[in-house]
Amino acid sequence: MKSYVLVGASGRALGMYARPLVKDFSDCAKVAGIFDVNPLRAETLKKEAGLDCKIYTDFDQMMTEQKPDSAIVTTVDRFHHEYIIKCLEAGAEVITEKPMTIDSEKCNAILEAEARTGKKVIVTFNYRFAPYVTAVKQAIADGLIGDVLNVDFEYMLDTSHGADYFRRWHRKKENSGGLLVHKSTHHFDLINWWIMEEPVEVMGYGTRRFYGPTRKERGERCLTCNYKNTCEFYFNIDASDMNHKMYHNCESADGYFRDRCVFADEINIEDSMSVNVKYSKGTLLSYSLIAHSPYEGYKASISGTNGRLEIAEYHSGIRTSDSCYYFNLYNRKGQKIEYSIPKATGGHGGGDVKLRNMIFRGGIPDPLGHQAGSFAGAISILIGISANKSIAEGKNIKVNDLVDLAKYRK
Repeated sequence: MKSYVLVGASGRALGMYARPLVKDFSDCAKVAGIFDVNPLRAETLKKEAGLDCKIYTDFDQMMTEQKPDSAIVTTVDRFHHEYIIKCLEAGAEVITEKPMTIDSEKCNAILEAEARTGKKVIVTFNYRFAPYVTAVKQAIADGLIGDVLNVDFEYMLDTSHGADYFRRWHRKKENSGGLLVHKSTHHFDLINWWIMEEPVEVMGYGTRRFYGPTRKERGERCLTCNYKNTCEFYFNIDASDMNHKMYHNCESADGYFRDRCVFADEINIEDSMSVNVKYSKGTLLSYSLIAHSPYEGYKASISGTNGRLEIAEYHSGIRTSDSCYYFNLYNRKGQKIEYSIPKATGGHGGGDVKLRNMIFRGGIPDPLGHQAGSFAGAISILIGISANKSIAEGKNIKVNDLVDLAKYRK
């Protein structure tokens, strides 16, 4: 029986880890403690998950008293490094939500601590485990398009999901690294994993023209806004039982509002982004992300010496009614071959369940390398971190100038 502590009492901690650990893994895993600076939220998580453990507002006390085998880190992104490093130094393995961290200094510190302590960091790139994404990986690994030469990847966040990043703590780059780190780490990891190359050089562009102070009709938060009856971005924090219990009811402890205005002055992250990447074997990537699309999903193409894959996955809008996802192979014989993968149930395209089984149950063969460690976590965030630096400085950024990857390559 392995013991775990939860570091951060978030909605993600509840749905992805706490409830499943009680429901599906009680024979092999036990939650020994919950840490959060907001004790009300920690108590709510404990109750909602049906846990029997102690609540802590002092992280060091929890680690000293519980001496867990592993810690699950789901805090605000800017604190990931602090708790990851402390856990490693306390002798615990670490399971961390993506992004692993938000800047190169913190990334270096995590990699150094892992190497020094000999303990392991797992980054929960759940989207790798989705059957559709796995099928694309398998097609490339099987050589269907030969050597990869070029990747185009376009991700669209709709104005439900996308707007949510501009309501919450993510809206400040100092908290999240912006969407090129917090959100795009998913996409950059998929691409890195699909093509099995490392990023070498990055150029980025980013603007914010949709959210932020673009209209006069705004307030501090949706709950008390004078325009909530007419604003298309009105968010009812009490419409969801989870948001009501985990956030609205817990505001008195830390003053955190889950429903801040998406048109606020303090927002400093971009809502339209474009990135070019050169990889270690010469592959080129053109990537874009917008947070204000009428529908959600992504389109990608991967071109190689023997052909081309065209991929599309839609999560909202009119193209979500099919029972399968599809991708097409165009080969050098002039043929088009269509592959269909049935849609899986569960979070992140069915990836969440598979990832949890591999982490908590173990003993599952992993021929495609689904489980990701700190190095994969690093090279995914370093594309976003480099892009942020490129946007700020107006020049190409060499990834190795930020982190000496050769020191940590496994």
